[in-house]
Amino acid sequence: MGFEGEFASYDPLRRLLDSEKVKSLQERLQIRQQDEVEKYENSIIKRSELAESPLQPDLVLAIDGSYQAHKVQNGFPGAEFGYVTIASVLIDLAQVNELEKQDFIEPKKFRETEKASTIESVFPGCNVILDSEKDAKASFRRALFEELRSNIVFTEGETLLDTYEHLFRIKREHFKENNLPKSPIESIDEEMTYGYGEYTCPHTGEALFSTDALRLHELMNPGGSNGEMFGQTMATLEKLWLIHILRAFEKKNWLATLRRVAFIMDGPLAVFSTSSWLTKVIDHELIRINELQKKINGQDLFIIGIEKSGNFFNHFLELDTTRDGNVDKFPNQSALLLNDAYIKDNIIFSKSTKPYGQDTYFGRKLFYKTVAGHKIVPVVACYNDQHKNLDTANPSQFSRLADIMNLLDQLVSSRYPNSISPLVSAHAEAAIPLNLGKRIFEDIAREIREKSVV
Repeated sequence: MGFEGEFASYDPLRRLLDSEKVKSLQERLQIRQQDEVEKYENSIIKRSELAESPLQPDLVLAIDGSYQAHKVQNGFPGAEFGYVTIASVLIDLAQVNELEKQDFIEPKKFRETEKASTIESVFPGCNVILDSEKDAKASFRRALFEELRSNIVFTEGETLLDTYEHLFRIKREHFKENNLPKSPIESIDEEMTYGYGEYTCPHTGEALFSTDALRLHELMNPGGSNGEMFGQTMATLEKLWLIHILRAFEKKNWLATLRRVAFIMDGPLAVFSTSSWLTKVIDHELIRINELQKKINGQDLFIIGIEKSGNFFNHFLELDTTRDGNVDKFPNQSALLLNDAYIKDNIIFSKSTKPYGQDTYFGRKLFYKTVAGHKIVPVVACYNDQHKNLDTANPSQFSRLADIMNLLDQLVSSRYPNSISPLVSAHAEAAIPLNLGKRIFEDIAREIREKSVV
């Protein structure tokens, strides 16, 4: 690392390029052949080849999160806390379509097509100690538990903690662990003692929490910034919030209303890092809720995630570019459905026999180029074993594929070509929350209910 005001010359770069070790390593690299990439052309699915569902969603509920680390003046160096927000934005597509027929759209009228609600949480980071807790890690564990306990979709109903503990019970009953993780209490070298709510450690008498099983506290850096911990906490809360909303609609006996709602998440339908065990239990719960509502509505839930960057999106850009650098090689209103072999041969190189994303994803990916030429990487929720089988990639394995293509054609963002407008609104709301408060989500839910009554 250079000193302040010091700039590198070109000599180090020249030495790097001339290095015999670098040249030797480059000679050993496996190179993907271009003709392997072009095999995809026979696998393209055109929008015109698929049939839409009889009832299309006319409401979109987008969920996105944001986090920021802030310094704290408490006398300790490096002290910080993480400010995490999760935004839910409901967009009325019927109103949007009506406004688009006008020559000039009043901004105020357009804003009225959206309703937003945001929950905010604050988590201790490095050198931030709450009340009588003994260190920053214990403070974070308590704050995480209290945040889940205090957030709720409806005034009367289960809390976000109740939703989490329901998923935790599924884990303990259906996906038992052979080796438990280490206790979060630093002073002992024992396995974690599982329980619900706040309870007492049998070895030390200190407080334990059901949310300790997420193991997010293990990501804490006690001597520096905690961006990774705050980011993973945000991503975990996003997925819990989705299940929390779906369970709330079930408990309200409003499952019939879901036939008109498309749920769109920012990022992949996946849970990574220490809380990745949620993947299997979220998958289990989604299948259960989907089966219940499908008996009423006759079709699967509409749930997708959107990946706006990363290796998959970069590969899609490559597919759309000819060897001489021209774009628009990939046809509009067409999709490439990805299987395990294609992913490992072209995007995430691997010789593993384990299917890509088996332990982290509860959805599967495709590439779609919209009618306007925008390139989108959706992740479609899986509802059965056939959907999850990555050995093949057929339209029947991607639930409501035609409906997804149709909605993405409507929602692409001219401002962000690799994203869609509901997520742009949700991200803006999460970044600068103007609609804090759980009562607002009740208004969103009520609007969904009213507009879904036939």
